[in-house]
Amino acid sequence: MPKDLHDDHADLSFQTGLRGTLQNCNWKTQLKSSSTLPVSLTEIKSSMLTLKRLFSTSHPSVDLKEMKKFQRLAHKWWDEEGEYSALHSMNDIRVPFIRDTLLNMSSNYHLGNPLSGVKILDVGCGGGLLSEPLGRLGASVTGIDPLEDNIRTADQHKSFDPVLAKRIQYKSSSLEEIVEESMETFDVIVASEVLEHVADLEMFIKCCSRVLKPEGSLFITTINKTQLSYVLGIVVAEKIMGIVPEGTHEWEKFVPPEELERLLESNGLSVKTVNGMLYNPLSGSWSWMESTSVNYAMHAVKSGLQGQSSPIDIPSEMESEQPSGTAGTTM
Repeated sequence: MPKDLHDDHADLSFQTGLRGTLQNCNWKTQLKSSSTLPVSLTEIKSSMLTLKRLFSTSHPSVDLKEMKKFQRLAHKWWDEEGEYSALHSMNDIRVPFIRDTLLNMSSNYHLGNPLSGVKILDVGCGGGLLSEPLGRLGASVTGIDPLEDNIRTADQHKSFDPVLAKRIQYKSSSLEEIVEESMETFDVIVASEVLEHVADLEMFIKCCSRVLKPEGSLFITTINKTQLSYVLGIVVAEKIMGIVPEGTHEWEKFVPPEELERLLESNGLSVKTVNGMLYNPLSGSWSWMESTSVNYAMHAVKSGLQGQSSPIDIPSEMESEQPSGTAGTTM
């Protein structure tokens, strides 16, 4: 489908959904033509909340165009062979990267639940693909996403596991909307494959810093802005091989690690590690590499008071496996 036609179709779908929301709110008219109550009070409140969120200016980092893209795929998050298959396989390296980096910063941990006691915010959690494995490691995870359909999918999937149901909570919200209630609340923030979809990167990083505890960790995975990332990330991945749907990424939104590091440092975070990542479309697997010319992972730590101990006191024997957090470049 030509890009213009594709965008028109997306706009039409979004407008149709908006009209549907407005029509659901018109419950008084429905009452006149029906002898039974057509909609519940909960549905009315939900519809009004949706409208309020659509026209709110309290979340400038949220890009409505990006929301429309992901709206169409909200029910496919847990299809391991579908559009999100690359994110499923990315867990094989990003979860150990987060786990081992945190364990290397701590003197204590519990063998069964190495991240027990750690409060993690998963920003742009989607259907919970990263929230769930972090919850299985014992962390207390809060997943936020501006799309309510994504949150419904995530909530439904975690409900199958009683342990995860207790450790993970999801909320339909932008990062900006939780800042006031969550100042310096989280030990760890994870923003995986999110930066290339936000509207205001500087605001996004600023909000991350505000909700992160002093000496807390921020983990990011994203895509570099290079000619190679355009060829592999857009031409090959979207147009030729269809690894992700066409139009998923915009090269202009890709972020060079140098630019990201400057933003982080200007908001009180010090970059500790930068790891290059490589996706093999033939095997469907990810691996670490020295070059950050396409995908990369970054770990940064928020500055704290002199002499202040780390807020991450994770309950100490290291597992025999080599920590993935040591791959790449340590700053």
